[in-house]
Amino acid sequence: MPRALVVFESMFGNTEAVARALAAGLSETVPVDVVEVGSAPIEPDDDVVLLVVGGPTHAFGLSRTDTRHEAAARRDGVLPVSSGIGIREWLEAARLRPGLATAAFATRTAIRWVPGSAARAIGRRLRRRGLDVVVSPRSFHVTGIEGPLVEGELVRARDWGARVGETVGVAAGRTS
Repeated sequence: MPRALVVFESMFGNTEAVARALAAGLSETVPVDVVEVGSAPIEPDDDVVLLVVGGPTHAFGLSRTDTRHEAAARRDGVLPVSSGIGIREWLEAARLRPGLATAAFATRTAIRWVPGSAARAIGRRLRRRGLDVVVSPRSFHVTGIEGPLVEGELVRARDWGARVGETVGVAAGRTS
């Protein structure tokens, strides 16, 4: 049975919450697995028809080892949700089928005029790999570096997930 796979990286839990909310919207169309990047398969199974990838925006783009260490240091000894590899490293190592339907999301601060988005960076990397980015990358806002999410963002994430699922369903010739 066709299914979607949501792979996320999260430091403070905000990106994980968004991943789970958008998966709830996706599940209206297709069964969904939600996986933290450190546990994500390097080669998704053949029944994965949609790959959704997301992470936090660090230093105007995708996290790096040093920005993850800086985020972890803010947690006073509490391990971040994602304490291993990040989305950047996973995307470099992953063996993904050309033409696979994909979507990208991120969390980022709600401060206006702050440039950069991990969602756009993920989308570019997916396109460079020959994957089909089926919707524009989407960012969801947090109130500060550690969050929390801006009110209403989980509803936005669920609604966006439902739209992504509908888009992929239509593209694959399926009906809900």
